[in-house]
Amino acid sequence: MQSKIRVAILDDHPITVEGYLSKLGKDPQIEVAATMSVADLLEPVLQKGEVDVLILDVSVPTSAENRNPYPILHVIPNLLEGHPNLNILVVSMRAERGLIREVMAAGANGYVLKDDQNANANLPAIIRSVAEGGVYLSEEAGDLYGRHLENENGKQLSPRQLEALSLCAAFPGDKSMALAQKMHITHSSFRTLLSGAYIKLGARTRAEAIAKARQMGLITPDQD
Repeated sequence: MQSKIRVAILDDHPITVEGYLSKLGKDPQIEVAATMSVADLLEPVLQKGEVDVLILDVSVPTSAENRNPYPILHVIPNLLEGHPNLNILVVSMRAERGLIREVMAAGANGYVLKDDQNANANLPAIIRSVAEGGVYLSEEAGDLYGRHLENENGKQLSPRQLEALSLCAAFPGDKSMALAQKMHITHSSFRTLLSGAYIKLGARTRAEAIAKARQMGLITPDQD
């Protein structure tokens, strides 16, 4: 029997959390392990049990006493290093190019706008994809991030993105932490390379990105 995808929700908006619980509760493959309204409750939850996907509100308070926003750009890389199997889906009301760029650069799996009706309707499918290392961005967020990537080095994949995809193809059973070690980079940096490659290839998952890169002749093809 396949184990359930365990989800933790860090969001201080009760109505939003209720919506997540309603959507995710209908999927037999998904279990909501915890909901939290302040960030200092997160680490104890992660230490207590395996969490596959964290839904992280971009402006959640740091603690009950400190209502300033949790410094997610600082924390995301540390979470990924401390919990290699964790996948992070950031949610926000704000479609700001700089914030989207930095969230993805920190190693998040995606950026979802809270008013994205398509994402709200398909949240369980998005969670299942993200749990497998896939990437999801709301259409507006994806457009902004894609423009950043084009400005950075055009539509072509960078040599390091191709190197990361080549390792994924050569070692399909390895987790991203192990592949990051082969490249001598941090886990979050490896995830950032992959997410950029996915966006440029129009792919959501590792398998889809590898298939497209092979079809385009960018990486070594399958053995005949």
